[in-house]
Amino acid sequence: MKSELLHKFLHAKKVIEEAENVNIYTHIDCDGICAGAILSYLMEELGKDYKIEFINIDEIDGVDMDSDLTIFSDLGSGQELEEKGKILILDHHPPIRKPKDDKNFIEINPMFYGIDGSTEISGGGLAYLLSKTFNLKELSWIGVLSAIGDMQNSIGQLRGLNRYILNDSISLKLLKVSKDLTIYGRQTRPIHIALSYFNDVKLPITNNKTECILLLKKLKIPRKDGEKWRTLSDLNGEEKKKLFIELIKMLNKEVPRKYSKYLPKLISGEVYDFLPEERYSLLRDLTEFSTAINACSRNKKFDIALKILKGERGNTLKKLEKILREHRRYLAKSVKSVRYAISQEKNLQYFIDDIKPEAIGSVANLALSYGDWRKPILGLTYVDENYVKVSLRCSRLFYFKNIHFGKLIKKISEKVGGNGGGHAVACGAYIPQDREADFIDLFDQILDNKLGVPI
Repeated sequence: MKSELLHKFLHAKKVIEEAENVNIYTHIDCDGICAGAILSYLMEELGKDYKIEFINIDEIDGVDMDSDLTIFSDLGSGQELEEKGKILILDHHPPIRKPKDDKNFIEINPMFYGIDGSTEISGGGLAYLLSKTFNLKELSWIGVLSAIGDMQNSIGQLRGLNRYILNDSISLKLLKVSKDLTIYGRQTRPIHIALSYFNDVKLPITNNKTECILLLKKLKIPRKDGEKWRTLSDLNGEEKKKLFIELIKMLNKEVPRKYSKYLPKLISGEVYDFLPEERYSLLRDLTEFSTAINACSRNKKFDIALKILKGERGNTLKKLEKILREHRRYLAKSVKSVRYAISQEKNLQYFIDDIKPEAIGSVANLALSYGDWRKPILGLTYVDENYVKVSLRCSRLFYFKNIHFGKLIKKISEKVGGNGGGHAVACGAYIPQDREADFIDLFDQILDNKLGVPI
């Protein structure tokens, strides 16, 4: 870690030690919830009087700042703040302020030190680095989970400060890292079910369980071990190799040759197992764990996520499983509603439907497999009488075209009187009602220049 950054964390440590009561405001997504769990654990270890709230970015105005110290986690850098009392910001998003040396206003942002906040460190990672100054290395796995939830392993592995945090987890035997097939559901889904959800490129197996079963028969890969369904994590080395080769063949038939070198990254890379959990648990694989935390976020069950991250199981785990089941049921129902209502423009596709704003991104991701995978998809839903929420999802192949949709959607939403941002291949915006058509037209026009030759 850079010495200037370490100095900032040590300054923050001193401020926390001096505070008797602390208010924590953290973001509502997986990264923010993980960051909140780390900070909550830290406050309890220190015996602090504290409260924690999970908020969206537009809720920062008017938060209670009457405590000795107010901490903003996974947000704050991109928002104007009333400088009241002592403030600590732990955020990896682009800052609107320049770094300053102020004992009452401490802003720790990796971008001040030349560190990429979108790929090298998450909000939860920053919270962990702070907790590490208090010798709480056992929280390192949550810092890794937050990076996974923030899609910082999109290129197949973690890097930068994320790697540094990962090594702490490995040294404590909390996480195991291995190279494997990265298709979602490797611990919990039967192989043919997991394969059917692949949607970065539309293949014959996408949304087609029968084709998946035929593929496994062709490769002589058993789907069951006795009465038990096998998962991707059960495959031996030879079976994984056969499946990998066959998937690459299928992908090469659908994707232009210039993208061939990137195709292995769509189906293989590093996987991260949380060793305290049993195999086949929904918490064993960190990608699946992050989905469970996101389900809590989408359904505003932050208390359940917080308890799980801090080690509760038993009835709390049963509640988490129920939340996840109901969330998936809602997504399936919503996708069924929009799959035949996807409108095509030259460079993008979109749908408008009455979907919970918290779930529109997940629905857009699933709907992509029913549209044209070569284009990004926009999902739009009405938040209230004034605003529309937009979520964009696309194939990860766009990552290799060096198009950052998070930056694009920010610029375009601002042109129509809204605001937005996010990741390269998953982002969103809020725009005024009655500007939907303008937003879509402008986005399509800008992509005409950006995309050049389509995928």
